[in-house]
Amino acid sequence: MAEDAAPSEEQEDENHAQSSLSDSTRTGGVPVAIGLNVALDNANFPRQPTLVEGRTLLVSLAAIILGVAAGYIAQLLQALIGLITNLVFYGRFSLQMVTPFDNKLGWWVIIVPVIGGLIVGVMARFGSAGIRGHGIPEAIEGILTNESRIPARLTLLKPLSAAIAIGTGGPFGAEGPIIVAGGALGSLAGQIPRTTAMERKTLLAAGAAGGMAATFGSPVSAVLLAVELLLFEFRPRSIIPVALASTAATAVRAVHVGTQPIFQLTNVHQPSNEALAFYIILGALVGLGGVYATFLLYWLEDQFTKLPVHWMWWPAIGAIAVGVIGYFAPHTLGVGYDNISNILNGSIMGKAVIILGVMKLISWSISLGSGTSGGTLAPLFTIGGALGSVLGLCGQTLFPGALIDIRIAALVGMAAIFAGASRAMLTSVVFAFETTLQPLGLLPLLGGCSAAYLISSLMMKNTIMTEKVARRGIFVPTEYTADYLDRIRVRDVATSKVITLNANQTVLEVREWLADKNAAAHHQGFPVVDENKQLLGLVTYRDLMDMNIPMDEPITKLIKRPPAVIYDDNALSVAVDHMVHENVGRLPVVKRDAPGRIIGIISRGDILSAHGQRLKETHHKMRNIRMRQLWKKYRQNK
Repeated sequence: MAEDAAPSEEQEDENHAQSSLSDSTRTGGVPVAIGLNVALDNANFPRQPTLVEGRTLLVSLAAIILGVAAGYIAQLLQALIGLITNLVFYGRFSLQMVTPFDNKLGWWVIIVPVIGGLIVGVMARFGSAGIRGHGIPEAIEGILTNESRIPARLTLLKPLSAAIAIGTGGPFGAEGPIIVAGGALGSLAGQIPRTTAMERKTLLAAGAAGGMAATFGSPVSAVLLAVELLLFEFRPRSIIPVALASTAATAVRAVHVGTQPIFQLTNVHQPSNEALAFYIILGALVGLGGVYATFLLYWLEDQFTKLPVHWMWWPAIGAIAVGVIGYFAPHTLGVGYDNISNILNGSIMGKAVIILGVMKLISWSISLGSGTSGGTLAPLFTIGGALGSVLGLCGQTLFPGALIDIRIAALVGMAAIFAGASRAMLTSVVFAFETTLQPLGLLPLLGGCSAAYLISSLMMKNTIMTEKVARRGIFVPTEYTADYLDRIRVRDVATSKVITLNANQTVLEVREWLADKNAAAHHQGFPVVDENKQLLGLVTYRDLMDMNIPMDEPITKLIKRPPAVIYDDNALSVAVDHMVHENVGRLPVVKRDAPGRIIGIISRGDILSAHGQRLKETHHKMRNIRMRQLWKKYRQNK
């Protein structure tokens, strides 16, 4: 609906935004003389920042509705996947989620994924190319470059194409398309009414988090996923709506599926210190596997671009590998949540889990590299769980006294490979806990995922989620820190020696003063004060030098707008925002108890100089405690 809006309506919104900003920042181009009382009454003071605003309540309400909608999207998509799987592999009508493992198609099983790939390719070619891939990179790109506007048609086409791809044997989980569909729905909900780009981003993240929570019953990790991959911030005005959406989606899942964890892991014992050390090393090794799985995926994607055929045919070509592998290793077909459960409960180990992990990696990377519609979470969990299980078995054999639990090793591997590939470390830890509800796995998970995160950060510039975006020349934030300028007050960097002009001076007098080669002549603007040192406004160097202004004109006639001022106890971040809002390069500084008396001035250069301390704290190395001196003092005192 938002995509089809008439140009006149978009222009109306743009004009509305521009007129609002204009009305709040300037009085127009006609010079006006401002009296003291008028100047103080009309002075533009900075807007006081708050944690949340009234609109946050409306956004939160919309997020709850989105969460409920995402919950039902998850149920519908899983039912659709079940329907397609039952029809093409078993020839029956049923909405029950099943695995294609027990099919009796023989060699015909190779054709089924190819047909699915052909359909997806046609949908991408004539519907929307945005359905290709797992979708999260496209959502990130929409946030960073298009103010969180995602085409409305993706809300329908992405889950539908994914259901076809997965239902015909694609080695993907349902969670990726559900996350993208929820995010697209949130973006659509933010495009219909008048909203800011930040509000649209919050609604997009709320829909995406709702999709993940509804799939796995993991509300906390869904919120963390939104923070680490979509929001690029941790603020109350965004976290609250996302958390409410995740809660609502989980409630929908509880009604239809129940509250039992999706993966069962019972009879676990407290890990020994030796086992904990092993799990940390295991996490590093699996994290390395996540790095190389990412390299493999994008290398295969590059190989498909070299094919002498249109990209519409690539999914069908990649599906040939899915079908062939599925014939020899049928457990690689479809969603594969049962594979994860079997790995975690120890039902499959040794040679069987090695075959499953290797075959799943090859099938998934070729299929996703071809540009078909699918996800990354479930395949990575299967591959990582298999690798963790194998390493756990090796550790158990080499160190029998360490009491290494193969199931915990598989759990750590499942989470660590996602932490290494996506660098969503906290999401990985909490997700593995929420989907098993096994508290004794938390410490191994934290250690293992931290090690995987470290390896990934050292070896890989971009992640499996951001590489595609980075290749398009778009920078994706990787660190989320509090604004350094929030720590510094205006009074700490403002210039206290202010050059002011008197209200009774004429243009001629000021020009003569400027011509006297005074150092102050290099300033681009000057505050004007009355006989009581009360601020009236500012005049610019350009206006003072305008030859069209009469020489005997009082300089108060050159004041074109009420003064924009800043309080001395405001943070520098507030000063920056106020400068941008008022379209000025310097601000007079006043005290709250005497807003008319100027006590300093702050410029853009002053604000930039404040970053010097930040750079010093980041890069300057020094030894604060010298052991030799301490030892010398100890000997003297003794």
